[in-house]
Order: sequence, then structure tokens, then C-alpha cells
Amino acid sequence: MTTELLQQVRIIDPVSQTDRVADVSIVDGYIEHVSDRISDIAIDTKIHDARGLVLGTGLVDLYSHSGEPGREQRDTLNSLLLAAAAGGFTRVSILPDTSPPIDNSALVGQLLQKSNDLNSPLSRNQLENRFVASSLLTMTSFPRLNIWGALTLDVAGKQMVEVADLAAIGVVGFADGKPLENLGLLRRILEYLKPMSKPIAIWPCDRNLASSGVMREGKYSIRFGLPGNPAISETTALAALLELVATTGTPVHLMRISTARSVELIAAAKQKGLPVTASTTWMHLLLDTSSIESYNQNLHLEPPLGNPEDLIALRQGVRTGIIDGIAIDHSPYSYEEKTVSFSEAPPGAIGLELALALLWENLVETNKFTALELWKALSKGPAECLNQDYSAIFPGQKAELTLFNPEKIWQVDTPNLYTLSKNTPWLGKNLKGKVMRTWC
Repeated sequence: MTTELLQQVRIIDPVSQTDRVADVSIVDGYIEHVSDRISDIAIDTKIHDARGLVLGTGLVDLYSHSGEPGREQRDTLNSLLLAAAAGGFTRVSILPDTSPPIDNSALVGQLLQKSNDLNSPLSRNQLENRFVASSLLTMTSFPRLNIWGALTLDVAGKQMVEVADLAAIGVVGFADGKPLENLGLLRRILEYLKPMSKPIAIWPCDRNLASSGVMREGKYSIRFGLPGNPAISETTALAALLELVATTGTPVHLMRISTARSVELIAAAKQKGLPVTASTTWMHLLLDTSSIESYNQNLHLEPPLGNPEDLIALRQGVRTGIIDGIAIDHSPYSYEEKTVSFSEAPPGAIGLELALALLWENLVETNKFTALELWKALSKGPAECLNQDYSAIFPGQKAELTLFNPEKIWQVDTPNLYTLSKNTPWLGKNLKGKVMRTWC
């Protein structure tokens, strides 16, 4: 039996709306006691002075990209889950745009089996040895792997997959991770999937309106001389999707929301009672188009970073619950793939190991978000979007927890990153805030 005691740790629990300092004891993966002070301590208890540390419910990633299968030079399943744990995530959901795409039950079964194999006793021992030696820096097992099954064959947007087979084998929900612009097909998909009660995630984007734009259209796109992608490429697709939801009554999750007008449309839809949830990505809450002045290829994102008014609206949308969760959308690419011009670089950046630290420093420490607001958007909110149960930090519950040191300084470089790709604008920079342990 393993007993650990975290003394005077700051507990952030969005389930019970708790933000307080207390002692927490954990026995064999279960929370035993939560109290202002725990004085009855067993002899073999490992005691940690956790003053200044934050203990929160485990973070949940709504959607990210895996290199495996097919592009293992970007990330393997192993490196992806290690990166997730190092960033405080206890659940990770991968999109089906792998090579081959996750559009059949056989591939889903293989990936789930590999995830189970990674949590074997031997793999866990090897895992412990990979983490930097520290009294707290460790993890109990790999994070839980969720798999989004494709909506269409080859995620090509032309023909619906055998969704019943994918649902039966245990996909978390259905998403192509790409725009699905055939509205007739999308309507049939929504009608067919409605009885299955699985999450359906759609990215509202009109490729024709987006054209060749690589950053959000506006004064900064003109100043920087880069092709602009207008906000209506998102909002027109979103408006059409909301009409389909109103017609079919099928719940839909709206991915990658990035404009102020989209926040308005979602707020109106929710007020009317439409069954929608929504997410934006972490980088869209940190940066806007002005940051592209550096022409750093890792700021080429899809959807592109918003204009300053979009950034303000997205932050307010998260705080008020119009936007239900923050997604990481971890998108690994090799050095060679990203070392081209801004316009030619594939869109996307890594984020699983960086998001919590940067969001905490830039939003919580600047009083733009409360700690509870941020933690809810990274944990409870995404879990609810996935229709998954999520427990409070309460005696008797399984320990699915993240221990975070908001004062720890560390450098974003190869020795400190578990993901195989390093495509981030923060590469080589010092960050404030580090996850010390995850209980998965």
C-alpha cells in the first residue's frame, strides 16, 4: 500500500467550485482524506511539503493530432501521451486525420490496445525512469486515450463511414477534424448519428471563402503583406451548421471557434436552446494577429489567430461559458516541414506541455481569469463536451489529479520536451509554471 500526503497544497476543483488550501492524502490511487490539517499520519506515509503548489482535477484535452500511425517522425503514441502527462493532462483525444485515417474499427482497436499495453507494469517502470529525478515529478500511468472516429471515409468529406462499427468498438465520438462542406451529407450524418448519443465535433470553415488566406484578414494582414482569411469563412459555415442543428436536433460540438462574431452566434444559439457546445484553442486565447509581425512559421495556425477584438471576445466567451472548453489541438510537425516561408508552412503548433503554464501566467496571474475559470475550461468543461464523467477532489474518488508549480522556471528545449516535434514559437524561451506530477 502506497500512502502519500500533500501538505498545505492549494486545491482547485471546478466540480465543487473549490479554491482553498488543505492537506490531501492519497492511498493506492484513491483520495483518502481532504482536510485543513491531517494529523493522523501513518509511519510509511510519503510526506510532501506542497506549499505554493496547486493541486487540480486532471486536465482533459478535447482534440489533438497524433503522428502515429503513419507519421511517427512527428510523434508516436508513446511520446504524445508522455507529453500530455508532462503538461498535466490525464485524458487525451486524438483526431482521425492520421495516415491511414482512423475510419475503421480495426485501426481503432489497434490503437486502444497499444494504449493499454503502454500501461502494463513493465511500461510503467520504464516510464518512471524517463522522468527527471525529483521528489514529486512522476506519473502513475499514461493518460487515458480517447479516439475520435472519422465521420467520412479517408476524412475526405464525401462518404459516411460505418459509424455503427466505430461506435461499438469505443470511439469517444465522431469528427473529421477538417471542414465538412457538403451540407446535404452533413445533414444525413447528423440524422443518422442522433440515436447513438455520441459527441459529434464539426469545424465550421468555408474553404472557398478562406481561399489562400494564411492569417485573419484585417489591418495586420495588410501591414504584413500576407493573404487574409476573412472572418466570414468561419461565420457563414457556423450559421449554416446551426441551422442544421436546429432542424435535426442533433447535439454538435463546434471546434476551433476563433472570431468575435462566432461567439455572438453561439450565444444566440444557446439562448434559443440549441444543443451545442463549443471550444477554442489555447493559442487563440494568448495571441492575436499582431504577433505575426515576427513571421514565425509556428504562428501559422488553422484557423488563423484572430484580430485583437476576436481575442477579447474569445476570452469573455470562455469566462461566461459561451465557449465550454479550451482545446490544445496539439499539431506536431518536423523541423524540415516547418522550416519554410510562413505561407508555405503547414498550419499548427505543439501545445500539450506548454498550455497550462502559458495560460496561467498570462491569464490567471494578470487577473484576466480566476484560477477556477481557467481550470474549469481545461478540465470539467472538455469532459462534459465529451459526455464523460468527471469527479471532484473528494475522499473515496479515484485520484485523477494534476500537481502544478506556478513559480517553477524551465526552458522549452529538447531535453525538457517529450513530444518529438518542437514546432512552437516559445522554443528556447523560459516559461514560468511547470507540472510536477499527474495521477492518471
